[in-house]
Amino acid sequence: MDEQNNLPLSSATADDNMNAVAPTGNLLNQQASLTGNQLANQGMVAEVPNQMTGAPAPAEPIPAPQRVALPNQEQTFGKSELLNAKNILMDILGMTVGNVVADLGAGGGLFSLTAARIVGDQGQVYAVDIIKNTLSEIESKARMSGLYNLKTVWSNLEIIGATKIPEASLDFAMIVNVLFQSKKHFEIMSEAARLLKPNGKLLIVDWSNTSPGFAPANEMRVDKDSLIDNSTQINFVLEKEFKAGEYHFGLIFTKQ
Repeated sequence: MDEQNNLPLSSATADDNMNAVAPTGNLLNQQASLTGNQLANQGMVAEVPNQMTGAPAPAEPIPAPQRVALPNQEQTFGKSELLNAKNILMDILGMTVGNVVADLGAGGGLFSLTAARIVGDQGQVYAVDIIKNTLSEIESKARMSGLYNLKTVWSNLEIIGATKIPEASLDFAMIVNVLFQSKKHFEIMSEAARLLKPNGKLLIVDWSNTSPGFAPANEMRVDKDSLIDNSTQINFVLEKEFKAGEYHFGLIFTKQ
């Protein structure tokens, strides 16, 4: 900046340029012989000539670090956008208008609410969970969405007979992202069998890949082969095995 005229240096007159004092040859030679590191150590900036104009190249701006948004615990450990609930329930499981359904371990309520929309006013959905606050939140979401066919049920699914739903009344039972949190897989599956009608279907979805940083620990991964073994003792027959999402497997059992 030209402090006297308040003009940028680039707009200075030719006379100004002629009156400018150039560095002595010795100083120029001395700077030319120094490396970039040596210039930096002396508090000087090592200038790299621009190929087109010979002017010093402007310093490249340092890009801001890129932040990758990862799903939070509520989104991943519960029923989240990692799973396409509507596709799984309608296209794969075959849920339709008028069905009676229980979401066993409802979590954030995505599958419960999606099922309530699918079965309509002629159907019924039970959202079952052991955490009462979770059930209150699901009920609030349902009412705000105008879904009055959803009922919340507080229960411990690890205790056979504890869930206050009429026996043999369900067309579908869902156990989605629940079993990795428990060691009592047989008991939970048995409770589902107790509530299902003959020929009713049980949907199980759980983590198949626990390597991502947002997934549960590897030792919590569910062995789907052990679930298939359990099913033979509870009068279930495996109907379908499918890939529920990038990180999840899906199993559909039919009650005999």
